[in-house]
Amino acid sequence: MGNSLLSILVLAGIAIFLILRLRSVLGTREGFEKPRADLPGAPDATRARQNFEVIDGGVDHDIIDNVEAGTRVAENLAAIKRVDPSFSVSEFLSGARGAYEMILMAFEHDELESIRPFLSDDVYDAFSGVVAERQAKGLTIESQFVGLREIQIIDAELDRASDEAEIKLRFVGETTSVVRDATGQLVEGNPNDIKRQKDIWTFARVVGSDDPNWQLVATGA
Repeated sequence: MGNSLLSILVLAGIAIFLILRLRSVLGTREGFEKPRADLPGAPDATRARQNFEVIDGGVDHDIIDNVEAGTRVAENLAAIKRVDPSFSVSEFLSGARGAYEMILMAFEHDELESIRPFLSDDVYDAFSGVVAERQAKGLTIESQFVGLREIQIIDAELDRASDEAEIKLRFVGETTSVVRDATGQLVEGNPNDIKRQKDIWTFARVVGSDDPNWQLVATGA
């Protein structure tokens, strides 16, 4: 029993010595501390500066993961981010996905007032004209959004004078749609057929403004 107790005490003493020794060499970290600054001229400091310059100097993965690096589109997206550092290409695309479904279904179901803040006056007037013509003929559309197969940035612009940015997107969506007359008779389409729809939409916003909403300012196919 005495030998066992002595062995335990010896081992405990060695463990305490090693912990104290390691702490004196490595130091301790608590909370969120800033990285240690290397001495000027040290190899590690040089590598750290080079890595920072690559990130800070224009290699923005938020941009080049979504458009080709070195293109005019990439340069204009970078210009938008310089005016509004909170702008994120990935977040913009995520919002555009939801906006595409929301706007498309509101148009199909004659519910334009629900999306009025997201449409420019020109687009709203064009959509309203189509809806009015449809209603005058007694036609209604029954549609469902199946999914979005593709979304791609194909152009970007920034007006340096007004800070208004425009981003043009290509959408490839899938929907089901049928048209019925005033009596409910099927005029066109099949509720079981999934059709692929291609659209080119342009969204605009004055970057850096208090209004966070992008508006649909142009449509095409």
